[in-house]
Amino acid sequence: MPLTKVELSRLRDLREKKTRESAGLFVIEGEKVIGELLAAHYPLLEIYATAAWFNAAPRTAAVARSVQLITPEEMARASHFPTPASILAVGKITRPSLVHGTLNHGLTLALDGIQDPGNVGTLLRVADWYGLDRVVLSPDSADLFSQKVINASMGSFARVTVHTQPLAEALAGCTAAVLGCDLQGDQVHALGPHRHAVIVIGSEGRGLSPAVQACVTQRVTIPRYGHAESLNAAVAAAIVCDNLRRVTSTP
Repeated sequence: MPLTKVELSRLRDLREKKTRESAGLFVIEGEKVIGELLAAHYPLLEIYATAAWFNAAPRTAAVARSVQLITPEEMARASHFPTPASILAVGKITRPSLVHGTLNHGLTLALDGIQDPGNVGTLLRVADWYGLDRVVLSPDSADLFSQKVINASMGSFARVTVHTQPLAEALAGCTAAVLGCDLQGDQVHALGPHRHAVIVIGSEGRGLSPAVQACVTQRVTIPRYGHAESLNAAVAAAIVCDNLRRVTSTP
């Protein structure tokens, strides 16, 4: 059955954060990213695909619970891209609550005002790669459910538990070490073992917000040997995570 004008309009409008929040839904488009979500058994509510997608990936189509075949013309009208993909899906926005005391255990990556969606997605990959227990995203960071964040995560979006909460509130009373990345601090190579810790990454331009700085128990810096002004937030996070994993034995 062809998509109605209302259905096509709804799919297009989900590119806007305000519409996503109001509907409680997000839209994702692209063969690779949807393939990753399906492989991770991420629950997608609606999947629309053209015949080209079925023909190119029959085994991927077989694992999809319900795929609606649409024409290339319909996909072009629903697509968020100048060159439409062959598959588009809709998922439900879910934000798990952060229970008080959760950050006292395990390893957490906290993102303070990271507004670039590519960085947020890559930071999810970093958390996934190093097996961190969770990510806490400040409300002023890039929207977790934007296409760019999900694309940049390369499937980690479906595997990493992400909580959205003001960081100063989340860190209040935390008994685990709170490690803040800062230009002034202890060298990361001298970092001691921590089975329970929160690694806080601020934006490249602003750094850590004053409210979050007040919660930091140890400032950590990555030594600079050249002349670059700063490191990308995701690169900095990966270096800290790597050093922390290196010196902390597996339980």
